[in-house]
Amino acid sequence: MSTYDYDLFVIGAGSGGVRAARLTALDGKRVAIAEEHRVGGTCVIRGCVPKKFMVMASDFSHQFETARGYGWTVDASFDWKTFLEHKDVEIARLSGIYAANLGKAGVELVHGRAVLKDAHTVEIVGKGRTITAERILIATGGRPWVPEGLPGIEHAITSEEAFHLPELPKRILIAGGGYIAVEFAGIFAGLGVETTLVYRGPNLLRGFDDDVRAHLAGEIEKRGIKVVLASQHERIERTDAGLISLLDNGLTIETDVVMFATGRIPYVKGLGLEAAGVALTEAGAIRVDGHSRTTAPNIWAIGDVTDRINLTPVAIREAVAFHKTVYRDTPSRIDYEAVATAVFSQPPVGTVGLSEGEARRACTDGVDVYVSRFRPMKYAFTGSDERMLVKLVVDAGSQRVVGVHLVGPDAPEIIQLAAVAVKAGLTKGQWDATCAVHPTVAEELVTLREKQTPSQMAG
Repeated sequence: MSTYDYDLFVIGAGSGGVRAARLTALDGKRVAIAEEHRVGGTCVIRGCVPKKFMVMASDFSHQFETARGYGWTVDASFDWKTFLEHKDVEIARLSGIYAANLGKAGVELVHGRAVLKDAHTVEIVGKGRTITAERILIATGGRPWVPEGLPGIEHAITSEEAFHLPELPKRILIAGGGYIAVEFAGIFAGLGVETTLVYRGPNLLRGFDDDVRAHLAGEIEKRGIKVVLASQHERIERTDAGLISLLDNGLTIETDVVMFATGRIPYVKGLGLEAAGVALTEAGAIRVDGHSRTTAPNIWAIGDVTDRINLTPVAIREAVAFHKTVYRDTPSRIDYEAVATAVFSQPPVGTVGLSEGEARRACTDGVDVYVSRFRPMKYAFTGSDERMLVKLVVDAGSQRVVGVHLVGPDAPEIIQLAAVAVKAGLTKGQWDATCAVHPTVAEELVTLREKQTPSQMAG
């Protein structure tokens, strides 16, 4: 008989933690999970799910505008508070499902902040409860990062507060150039807010393909978003008229709200890792091996707190691999190659595999690049000059398609199936042999025939 209270104790009831807890409990193990906020974690409560609802709500304004070109007369208005109410009801429903599924699996849900006291012991802060476990899994996710030393930063909000603004502002400045920044820029602009996006880098979406970055920057400006690159805040000042953002390029911008979307960091503060012998990387993430085991032999970590690929489906796969490794005697590792991702900007981005730059460094025989920029059929007679980008990156030696990059309508939906082909290692010839579905934007993926020439790439 085990001398511990539980076989497994999970800290953090997000997508990864919940999956690991449920699978382990269904195998007959004694499992508990602690959550200091709401069950569901970042994705369900303050991330991808409510954000996608906001994206869909904000995109209606663009659809109404397009509808006029098709002969529709549209008289519409938007009520922010009604939307928030409906969104919050759905989030509460989803959180309840997560909690119910834990209960059905036999997992004890502990509401409170769990802090490690040693490698086998956690304390539930403020509850007077200490729990022991044979194994511990850390799945606490990440939290927004803001520059704490910036004068006036206390006047700014992060994405977490943006989900609950009591009123829709008339003007907003968003600092950042990654997923969250460009997504919220599209959200607020679509809802009629005068939106400015400020980013310290030379272009948006650092780490993405350069053609994607340049194309998206141009397209979101067509949606009325003002983009200020190569600049950052020096300070924020509050006045009777609003918030004044003073930038290092000399610009002064007055808005009602300043939102920092400058990245997220692993949520490890005050977790007691040192007491348990759990080491961090130089970047502040929990150090793990290929099987998600930390430097403490009986403690594992998965998801954003490990800062590998910070996506919900990845965290879930890491949870499954943890369960197989530890409780099914089937050592399992996650393959992090060719993981597809989407940016729900407006227009959206879908990408999988290598960027052109990455491919040029990785492919010894060089690369072939195929690019198409065109106006989607939907906008043919609406007066819109929006363009779609479709790009294939091919290993010139093996002719494998190693990267697919899309910007435009339905890009996130298309990239999911394109990822299957990239993961399978299909060649450009096999893509070409696939008959097109016409008329669709996706058919460009199998009809691209002309490689970019050096002069086109330079241009």
